[in-house]
Amino acid sequence: MTAQPNVMSQRCASRVYMALLADKWSLLIINALGEGPRRNGELVRSVEGISQKMLTQTLRTLEQLHIVLRTDRQTIPPHVSYELTPLGQSLRGEAVSFIRWVEKHMPDLTGK
Repeated sequence: MTAQPNVMSQRCASRVYMALLADKWSLLIINALGEGPRRNGELVRSVEGISQKMLTQTLRTLEQLHIVLRTDRQTIPPHVSYELTPLGQSLRGEAVSFIRWVEKHMPDLTGK
């Protein structure tokens, strides 16, 4: 019998996934992809402040976790797009809720 995941447990592997998915860039990319498939340049413009290196690294991680699907059209010039998988879509609602909560409570968080 396998134990249920428990992020409160120090030894639970779910902590690794929580850290990867709760990263600020991951949440912002998931939010941006909620509007539909996007190309690399569109994501760079949409997620202000992200470097190309960090975007590539985060997209690769999200792809490995089956949150993002990368589609390469095998054309010249290259045409690669990214979109949320069904698993990613299920996470997007949670990510957007968290993002909206932060925006709503900025005055409380900053004390202003």
